[in-house]
Amino acid sequence: MATYDITPIGRVESSLTDPDAAPRQPDEGAPDARLIFERRVLDGLRSLRVGDRIVVLTWLDRAQRDVLSVHPRGDTSRPEEGVFSTRSPHRPNPVGLHQAEITAIDGRVLTVDHLEALDGTPIVDVKPVLSGDVDER
Repeated sequence: MATYDITPIGRVESSLTDPDAAPRQPDEGAPDARLIFERRVLDGLRSLRVGDRIVVLTWLDRAQRDVLSVHPRGDTSRPEEGVFSTRSPHRPNPVGLHQAEITAIDGRVLTVDHLEALDGTPIVDVKPVLSGDVDER
């Protein structure tokens, strides 16, 4: 099987440091966070604006990669499910998917609302949230 390399383009700066205490979803008390991008990708940020909704893809670097089934939301009273039908961070390729709104831009730093990623989490990519209308971006 082929392997592929992913090179982070930045990192998350957040008050969240403890995986066990972090909210599981953005609407469960996730704080605002800063996305600090590498200087080499600065030109890729130029069309982003305050108010834009984005999808931030992260590499969940502290996740377990050998997990294929979990109790949903860690609730052992619920039966185990295959990890691909859950939002568990523990999975063979721990890619995080986060929707957020840009609230401030300062050079290579984007401030976003309600991000449930831990401090230091590598950023893999950023994409705009599509509105459903034809978007030529």
